[in-house]
Amino acid sequence: MTLQLLPTRRAFLADDPIFALNAEAQARKAGGESVLNATVGALLDDSGQLVILETVMDLWRELTALEVAPYAPIAGDPGFLKALVRRHWPLVPSSGAACATPGGSGALAISLRNFLEPGQSLLTAAPFWSPYGTLAAENGVALATAPWPRAGEALDTGAWAAGLQALMKAQGRILLWLNDPCHNPTGRSLSPADRACLAGLLREAATRGPVTLLLDFAYLDYARDPGAVAAALADYEALGAEGEVLVGASLSISKSLTLYGARCGALAFPWRNEPTLQAALTQSCRGTWSNCARAPQSLVVRLAQEGRAQEHLSAEHRHWSEVLSHRAAALDEAMVAEGMEALHWAGGFFVCVPVVEPTEVCARMQADGVFTVPLPEGLRVGLCGMRAAEAPRFAQALRRALVPR
Repeated sequence: MTLQLLPTRRAFLADDPIFALNAEAQARKAGGESVLNATVGALLDDSGQLVILETVMDLWRELTALEVAPYAPIAGDPGFLKALVRRHWPLVPSSGAACATPGGSGALAISLRNFLEPGQSLLTAAPFWSPYGTLAAENGVALATAPWPRAGEALDTGAWAAGLQALMKAQGRILLWLNDPCHNPTGRSLSPADRACLAGLLREAATRGPVTLLLDFAYLDYARDPGAVAAALADYEALGAEGEVLVGASLSISKSLTLYGARCGALAFPWRNEPTLQAALTQSCRGTWSNCARAPQSLVVRLAQEGRAQEHLSAEHRHWSEVLSHRAAALDEAMVAEGMEALHWAGGFFVCVPVVEPTEVCARMQADGVFTVPLPEGLRVGLCGMRAAEAPRFAQALRRALVPR
């Protein structure tokens, strides 16, 4: 053992649990087994190949040396920040206080450094993307949760109100990470009524202390109903423009532009032009990664300037949204055929199957060659990597796994 390593840093797993499950599934497939791998977190076509949006790669190939090689400004190219924010809110006059980050994870990380003290607690919905816990722990922050609505049910207003009140009483401030719309891992979004209710709770909490709502956007381009996504963004824009709650967004081009390896995104507060906030974000950038990559920022600027490319990209997004919708419908049909409830996907790459003892159920499914990701609330299923034709096999393996052998 490396004694120089702090004792508190010696008990980690060798690999991220999701990546480890994916590696095991791939190894068994390479060994000749028939494997259904629903752990994947990137969009694959029906032949199992990574989907790379052609519009994006065409623009990438056009980048000049000076759009790739120089340092970007520490807080990011202003044109990039404005263009990325306007992909979500086309009419905002500026990006507000904002900075470029290495993907959405970078945006989440520096929000912890700027809006919570070590030892305080972040609030998010459960179930949640498991790296939220890692990000919180690495920044000395605890993680509190309130329940995401189950399919067909309304937001548990009492639980959310109690959670907000407890945190405000304990620490005098609130940071909420909200992955809506197209929630990971349930694949569902808040209803307009739920969103209005939560906004009211946040306004009430803001009368007693600072409240920051950070919207974690990753999958908005892959939704069953783009109109519902637009309506949600309008609701959040209205809340942000009020100014009582600090509303920001973690923006990423990993999934939206299939540029996972470019590691580029932003943390933006479009309705708050405040030098102090901007200086804090810039300082955090300088003290962690310093500058983000220039090339992906240049690409987003180019995309914003080329109307035809935007039309082509929109068409690609609609195609893959329809593929995901078809996969979700096939899985719902297979689940119902096996006597289980449908999952009602609305957008994104995943759905979550509620089960008791998810780790044990996951292990039993692996014995059948079906790999998924256990969460405290159930099983995360990657529609992004599972063919519609595989849905019956998945549902049958799940039904068998729910009955201990």
